[in-house]
Amino acid sequence: MDIGIRDLTEGGIFKQLTKLALPIMATSFVQMAYSLTDMAWVGRLGSEAVAAIGAVGILLWLTSSGAILSKVGAEVSIAQSIGAKKMNEARIYASHTSTIAFIISLLFGIILFFGADHIIAFFKLEASIAENACNYLRLLSTALPFVFLSLTFSGIYNATGRSTIPFYLTALGLVCNMILDPLFIFGIGFIPSMGIQGAAYATWISQAFVFCLFVWQMKQDNGVLNRFPYLIKPIYTYTLRIVQLGFPVAMMNLIFAFMNMYLARIASIYGGHIGVTSQTTGGQIEGITWNTSQGFSTALSAFVAQNYAANKMERAKRAYLYTILLMSSLGLFVSIAFVFFGETIFGVLVPQQEAKIAGGEYLAIVGISQIFMMLELTTQGMFNGVGRTLPPAIISISLNAARIPFALLLASQMGVVGVWWAISISSFLKGIIIPWWFSRVYKDISKSKKNKLDTILEQGGSLPKKADNS
Repeated sequence: MDIGIRDLTEGGIFKQLTKLALPIMATSFVQMAYSLTDMAWVGRLGSEAVAAIGAVGILLWLTSSGAILSKVGAEVSIAQSIGAKKMNEARIYASHTSTIAFIISLLFGIILFFGADHIIAFFKLEASIAENACNYLRLLSTALPFVFLSLTFSGIYNATGRSTIPFYLTALGLVCNMILDPLFIFGIGFIPSMGIQGAAYATWISQAFVFCLFVWQMKQDNGVLNRFPYLIKPIYTYTLRIVQLGFPVAMMNLIFAFMNMYLARIASIYGGHIGVTSQTTGGQIEGITWNTSQGFSTALSAFVAQNYAANKMERAKRAYLYTILLMSSLGLFVSIAFVFFGETIFGVLVPQQEAKIAGGEYLAIVGISQIFMMLELTTQGMFNGVGRTLPPAIISISLNAARIPFALLLASQMGVVGVWWAISISSFLKGIIIPWWFSRVYKDISKSKKNKLDTILEQGGSLPKKADNS
């Protein structure tokens, strides 16, 4: 196997999956900690400062969908190339995904930088808050190339089975951000106090630092894919394949972000600021289980992609079953915790009694569907691994969009808890439909491979060697 690559088509399945998934999960938690760190320090400046970076945070979440396109494209196309032992093709895909990430980041950066005033106006903020938000957004928009390329490099490392590298580098970036935030926000010695803009500078430097670490790491002797070129002239066929793989997932995340914004508005109408607090804070608590599932889903995607291309689909199926068993067990545990101890869990973050009660209701209702959310995310990893990213995107987008009419209907009858039931019901349906759809896809894949084998035998060819299902 090539330098800088871990072969996922051999060895113990559960051990391979776990070694791949745990660093991915840890990386997701580190990325969550970036925003939490900024919030923690900026919160000392007052609620107006928090409102400003909160509005920008939503916009940056939306733009991150562009980075997901190249990241997912890298994870699937490169892993499949490695599984098929086509190392040169893997390097070509790596160069294309980094080039695409750079181009998209420039487009988003230009839009956010020059359109900041009009974009921030959507939130109807007070003039002073809007001005701070615009300045904050303009500065961070110039860091998007660092963010997009770092996420794409993470996808490349995930595809090669070396998910620990993105975790280490991202963690170092978080440490940098944690050190710089208080220094730049409040000032010390020769460093002047910069307030909210200090948080933006700290984040900008930290993101640039992570990007530089990635570049440095990939130039080492044990780098990835023999030091592929980062920017090239794109070739149509490779570009099209990456877009076909990444676009459905990117759109799914983009629409999910929009739906959450609208649900927050409905929660505000029927539950006031307590309703919004329940959803946003409850969503952060739920994000712990979401990131855990997403980590295993991403690992499963890379694992399946290599084995699918190596003609070891039975090994990929066993990995899926292992992951389903693990995620179902975790989902059951989380559901019990949310349903019976939701108020206590919520109170750790928001101790106010009224908020604790409302937040406990949120966690109890969404807790019922946690196991189905994990089934949905796990199966998405299988779909991505075999290169069929469109079906789960169709289901997810449709049912996420259905949350809006569901929420309006149920909230009119039940109040703000109707919004929580709309979220839980849609998660339940996604967790049922997506695995069912994949079972149909798996039958098609098995049938296709059987027909290929029959053709070989009819032409007098020899049987392929038995796949290693260890």
